[in-house]
Amino acid sequence: MKALITGITGQDGSYLADFLLAKGYQVHGMVRRASTESFDRIEHIKDKIIFHQADLLDQLSLITAIKEAQPDEIYNLAAQSFVPTSWDQPVLTGEFTALGVTRMLEAVRLVNPKIRFYQASSSEMFGKVRETPQTELTPFHPRSPYGVAKVYGHWITINYRESYDIFACSGILFNHESPRRGKEFVTKKITDHVARIKLGLTDELRLGNLDAKRDWGFAGDYVRAMWLMLQQDQPDDFVIATGHTHSVKEFCQIAFDHLGLDYQKYVKIDPKFVRPAEVDLLLGDPAKAQKKLGWKLEVSFEQLVKMMVDHDLEYYKKLAQ
Repeated sequence: MKALITGITGQDGSYLADFLLAKGYQVHGMVRRASTESFDRIEHIKDKIIFHQADLLDQLSLITAIKEAQPDEIYNLAAQSFVPTSWDQPVLTGEFTALGVTRMLEAVRLVNPKIRFYQASSSEMFGKVRETPQTELTPFHPRSPYGVAKVYGHWITINYRESYDIFACSGILFNHESPRRGKEFVTKKITDHVARIKLGLTDELRLGNLDAKRDWGFAGDYVRAMWLMLQQDQPDDFVIATGHTHSVKEFCQIAFDHLGLDYQKYVKIDPKFVRPAEVDLLLGDPAKAQKKLGWKLEVSFEQLVKMMVDHDLEYYKKLAQ
């Protein structure tokens, strides 16, 4: 089996590549031509991946990449995926995160409509939630340009499935973290600062809304769900979540406690980190995925937080050597 992963250098792309290689897949990765290439997350498997240069903004490059790779499955994970950036660059976010999906689907339709296609949808589509927990049938009310763009990507995937009989699935993934998370995300920001505070490299952590609640899981568990979706007889959309919610404050407590620190001594509230339109509570219902895909969690919330703290502590200890 051959798979093409867009966004292979990101958190999810790297875990998915690990997973598919272990399954015996030939893995192809789509990368953008950039002045600085960052392959940190896939350095350990770089020589096992076949790379193709293409860009979600350039239709022809996508068609060429798919013709070259000839994949059985495509996992479209590439996007402008950082919510705060979407306020600063709303048009670019729309080009990548919304229209980029159309360009990928159009390339599939033109090159080989038999390819199975996975679209990375997001819990940010629910935004100002209409019901709790959120299911596959909960109406969307996105609260950021990123969330709006993801709604477009989600619906265009369904549209191509229904219009062209393409095996296209959307995974509505709730927040999923890992040691490979980028430092701009609040979870990584917390664990990174905890490690540095423990080692005396900094003395405070500035955050926005400590009461915001999220349904946080482990990225390694979530990429398994992506693969399971493409192994089914019929294409469908699935919420992937833990079914449990935790506040930013709880995340801080566990992270600081793990290294014997009191978070209240170090965490400072900074208004500049509060979003223009906040999403206060996201909580997913994974019942459909559990029943139809046989998917289940292997890493708990507490294990996840501690795993991230341990990784960051080791990282800074090594730097100091």
